[in-house]
Amino acid sequence: MTKERVQRARDVDTEIKTLGKAKIPSKLSVCHFTEDDAKVLIQVTEEQMSNLGDDPVYLDFQLAGPRRNLYFDPAKTKCAIVTCGGLCPGVNDVIRAIVMEAHHSYGVASVLGIRFGLEGFIPSYGHEIVELTPEKVASSHQFGGTILGSSRGPQPAEDIVDALERMNVSCLFLIGGDGTMRAAGRIAEEIIARRLKISIIGIPKTIDNDINFITQSFGFDTAVEKATEAIQCAHTEAVCAMNGIGVVKLMGRESGFIAAHATLALKEVNFVLVPETPFELDGKDGVLNELEERLRSRKHAVIVVAEGAGQHLLEYTGETDASGNPVLGDISSLLIKRIKKHFGAKNVPITIKFIDPSYIIRSVPANANDRVYCGFLGQHAVHAALAGKTGMVISRLQDRYVHLPLSLVTKERRKLNINSDYWRAVMESTGQNPIPGIFGPGEYCPTSDE
Repeated sequence: MTKERVQRARDVDTEIKTLGKAKIPSKLSVCHFTEDDAKVLIQVTEEQMSNLGDDPVYLDFQLAGPRRNLYFDPAKTKCAIVTCGGLCPGVNDVIRAIVMEAHHSYGVASVLGIRFGLEGFIPSYGHEIVELTPEKVASSHQFGGTILGSSRGPQPAEDIVDALERMNVSCLFLIGGDGTMRAAGRIAEEIIARRLKISIIGIPKTIDNDINFITQSFGFDTAVEKATEAIQCAHTEAVCAMNGIGVVKLMGRESGFIAAHATLALKEVNFVLVPETPFELDGKDGVLNELEERLRSRKHAVIVVAEGAGQHLLEYTGETDASGNPVLGDISSLLIKRIKKHFGAKNVPITIKFIDPSYIIRSVPANANDRVYCGFLGQHAVHAALAGKTGMVISRLQDRYVHLPLSLVTKERRKLNINSDYWRAVMESTGQNPIPGIFGPGEYCPTSDE
């Protein structure tokens, strides 16, 4: 590693803030305690830090796990959980894990559930606060969605901290995406400004898998699994009609991870369109011409398109949603319209079947892999909070659970690296022509004969 790369690694702050010295001995019975100085050295990838260059960069992260000493006395500690943003498989599993760990392992005084996102902290909305007991969450993991409800939109950090003080909450767990983690950072800053002792712990949730530094967010495995079912249906429809075209729209506002991973999981996809790769519909290298060649040779095709793909082809409205995200144009409608026009002009009969499984995918219960993941995230979140950690999130990096500062995960949005071996594998799976300039001459070899 060069001196420059070492310096860049040192410039990235991975230290975790604490509320003070942990002095209360933990009463966990069967336990291997993790010391605060226990860290894991992880090589950073291009997707985690941009413009890395050729030299490897390493960062050390504090390992998650139960601590020998606690900052909060569990018997006198009140915790709260809030879920924000869109639905995602596994949210109820995380809630359940937090409640079960807090009650059964630590014996905390109370765990409160904040209803309907950050709105639940603001009295004017009138949302009730619920007591979360082991009995109330015992079977919650069997259902999709969130038992607490959710909402979008920013709420003043000052008002939220006011509510935390009124309720005498010592530990707040926020389950949400990029916007929620930024809100958690603002809440933590307000707490520091008031010199309060409240732990803020984030559990990153994004079905798009686009939170910075989070290799794989919970629910992503389930989302890909359900997405492949939709793709399989589209493929069946396509092969059962002359010049059949199956179009599947998947989630991915700015990052095409679900579309790419589902494509790799199911080899029937012939075109995958994601936000990270600009493409054209017309011209020699355009999608329409390539689709025509595909139908001429194979008589059917399957197209997977992420919702945020091809926005450069659509008129920008300038509108934003409740979370402040730009309102996307409907790329799937444009794509279908242009496909019909293209082949209609050539008098070529086609059959198009369009499938949008987005709300089905995000609303289902988590699969087995995600349930295990969510369980560990919830448990480690409780360990961190009661030990007095704050301003951080729990994550799994290279099979190790670690503490990440909120500032790191909110720095930028994680996106597909279209110059990576991973994306090359996606292109080889589909057999579609790569975007000009991404792969050099002789570097791409399509293998799909589907």
